[in-house]
Amino acid sequence: MKQGMQLRFSQNLSLTPQLQQAIRLLQLSTLELNQEIDVLMQTNPLLERGEAGEDEYGNLADDGADQVAAHEKTNEALHEDVQKNGQDATPDYAKDTENFNTDFSERGVESSQIDANKVESSEPADFDIGASATDFSSEFSDEFDEFSNGSRWDENSTPADDDSDFKQQETLQVSLREHLLSQLKLMPLSERDQTLTLLLVDSINEDGYLEESLEEIADNMPLELEIEVLELQTALRHIQNLDPAGVGARGLSECLLLQLSLLPIDTPHLSLASVVTKSHLPALGARDFTKLRKELSCDEATLKNVQQLITSLNPRPGSAFSIIGSEHYIQHEVIVKKVKGIWIASLNDGVIPKLKINQLYASILKRNRDSSSQYLQSQMQEAKWMIKNIQQRFSTILRVSQAIVDRQRNFLEYGEVAMRPLVLREIADELELHESTISRVTTSKYMLTPRGIFELKYFFGSSVATDTGGTCSATAIRALIKQLVEEENPKKPYSDNQITDLLAKQGIVVARRTIAKYRESLSIAPASLRKTL
Repeated sequence: MKQGMQLRFSQNLSLTPQLQQAIRLLQLSTLELNQEIDVLMQTNPLLERGEAGEDEYGNLADDGADQVAAHEKTNEALHEDVQKNGQDATPDYAKDTENFNTDFSERGVESSQIDANKVESSEPADFDIGASATDFSSEFSDEFDEFSNGSRWDENSTPADDDSDFKQQETLQVSLREHLLSQLKLMPLSERDQTLTLLLVDSINEDGYLEESLEEIADNMPLELEIEVLELQTALRHIQNLDPAGVGARGLSECLLLQLSLLPIDTPHLSLASVVTKSHLPALGARDFTKLRKELSCDEATLKNVQQLITSLNPRPGSAFSIIGSEHYIQHEVIVKKVKGIWIASLNDGVIPKLKINQLYASILKRNRDSSSQYLQSQMQEAKWMIKNIQQRFSTILRVSQAIVDRQRNFLEYGEVAMRPLVLREIADELELHESTISRVTTSKYMLTPRGIFELKYFFGSSVATDTGGTCSATAIRALIKQLVEEENPKKPYSDNQITDLLAKQGIVVARRTIAKYRESLSIAPASLRKTL
């Protein structure tokens, strides 16, 4: 054994802090990006928010308009490239759907828009199972004092001035629990009944149903309270007489019967609807109309009226109060418009953060470049990295969005039925980016089009072969299934096999199980449940 020295050359791939930050920012949504910026601004004094027309150093001189124009330089460059190419050159990807364009234009099917999703949340009630009746009564009174008027005004509070902006005042939303307590406050109940009604209200879920049986609730109570099932039944009857109708029911049948009992006695077919709701609800849900007509000894017209009466009821009486919580709105990063016959993607300036360098600290750093200003130098470098990475983020989003728009022009023209099959690799190869980068860009990023707001990932989908040798996207097949279901005869709806045959006549060969999978993804019931009288 001996010691020696050798010289070797090797290549290693390492991620610098700047590159790691760029990758992290790329996969964030707009809301998460703003949160990331706020956190960084709290720790970095050299980074601050800017105004429109300012550069990263906060300069806004006579050339402020030029600064704004320079901000859109990436968009203009892409627009010039598209206009330079013109519309005469037909790309290869358009050939696959060329045979379907005539059908798409004749159908005139419009795609459904993706709305902002509202997040539902409810606040559970705090309830100590081992508390005494006195504690229950005290809590009951406190709850009523708070919610009796449906608002939370303080005794010392004063109304707002007449000149206040009413548009900025938020409407107070109450939960189902608060709504029930505000009504029970007005009822002349004894102290024990108040305790029992509060106990049952806390056991009602957000849909308005009593989750536990009265026997289970009585068994879980402390023995010293001596709560009997008969008392709970009386308390439940008080709750079931409250608004909304059907609240406090222990099942769907009881919920519908409570609502039917509140209708006028002279309501047509009320007694027959009560019989169906009480004894034949499963048969009605299964659309077994032949069995129902036989058991009820009625004709088809009468059964149809009974069905309409029952379906007009609310199976979830507490749903109107289950929207409490913060609403989440989609903020689109890209806007797509048709300019001189060409579909152009541009950035939404409203979501692009305006950041700049704090001039006070920058001037201090410029005057003092000794070792004592090392902290400010590192913070300056970090701020510059952040501004540059944000610019690169939106530039990448725009490039990917324009590439998607170029391939999905048929969708923008004709709708979902003209959606072209597209995979991440196709965009990655054109833009010379990695597939993982395209995946990060298309996740939680949204595009505003004349047909609605869509996530960038929505435009990607698998392909299905056609008889002509081309391909058809899964999104287009779902749109065709939806169209066929909307145009079918309600008395004789199409089965999955029939839908398969109808698509085969259009040159799209799809297995029956695939049709069933796409139908379920569209929340379309089977043919047996779509049948109507």
